[in-house]
Amino acid sequence: MIRVLDPTTGLKRFENLDLLDPTRATITKGLAKPFGMVLITGPTGSGKTTTLYAFLQSLNTEDVNIVSLEDPVEYFVAGINQSQVRPEIGYDFASGLRQILRQDPDVIMVGEIRDGETAGLAVQAALTGHVVLSTLHTNNAAGVIPRLIDLKVEPFLLPVSLNLIIAQRLVGVLCPDCKQPEEALPDVQKAIAAALEGLPAEVVSKFTAPYQIYHAKGCATCKGRGIQGRTGIYEALLVTKEMEEVMSAGVTTQKISAQAKKQGMITLRQDGIVKALKGVVSIEEIIRETEEA
Repeated sequence: MIRVLDPTTGLKRFENLDLLDPTRATITKGLAKPFGMVLITGPTGSGKTTTLYAFLQSLNTEDVNIVSLEDPVEYFVAGINQSQVRPEIGYDFASGLRQILRQDPDVIMVGEIRDGETAGLAVQAALTGHVVLSTLHTNNAAGVIPRLIDLKVEPFLLPVSLNLIIAQRLVGVLCPDCKQPEEALPDVQKAIAAALEGLPAEVVSKFTAPYQIYHAKGCATCKGRGIQGRTGIYEALLVTKEMEEVMSAGVTTQKISAQAKKQGMITLRQDGIVKALKGVVSIEEIIRETEEA
């Protein structure tokens, strides 16, 4: 498979990401902190790079020194010092990160945390007054913390070094010219009701049972596919004082997920189902691609 990146369409600004308002507010709060790690997670091809660059652009002001370490440099952004890793000459993420730290930047973007050495250096950078943005491969936001521990990061360092974790997926956007509403089947009605339970009124007030969903049969506009482009579904986990306490008491994915729910985190499935009810995406794809909240 060939990966083609078009800077005219792929390079989005933070305000152009398809975020629900509560999720956008959580991310804005996490990005505003003066130091700490912001990690984006998801499988290959889930749009992590696009989100990473959107965050970088929101932090990119004249008085902020931003340095990136990428493999490869996928988009060029004015005002950011971008660097390409070259493992064949010994310039990998870990060695590059060491050299970047000598420049004392305000914000460091590391394309991906792939090994324990890079993870440890990223944590140390976050602890010494830098904002560190990077990506990982896990299924959801709660899975990032056990993954970092698997990479030999000391658990006691995580509560004080992590600011924000975003998990995401890309899903197809229904063709606006041929999508049609219909009442969801009983089992889908049940899944929708379960996902909407506990969400803020501002998010769910427009939707009432029986719920309508949308399907697109295909037309000339979408060339018979029923899909035109893709959009993201997101969950954003803010490391609050309460979350720090949960992490310090012994890290398990279940405890982190429970605290995230208590904090009002909108999960990937919830985000996707809201967008399905709005007619943006297919409910079947959301249920297939996400875990139950």
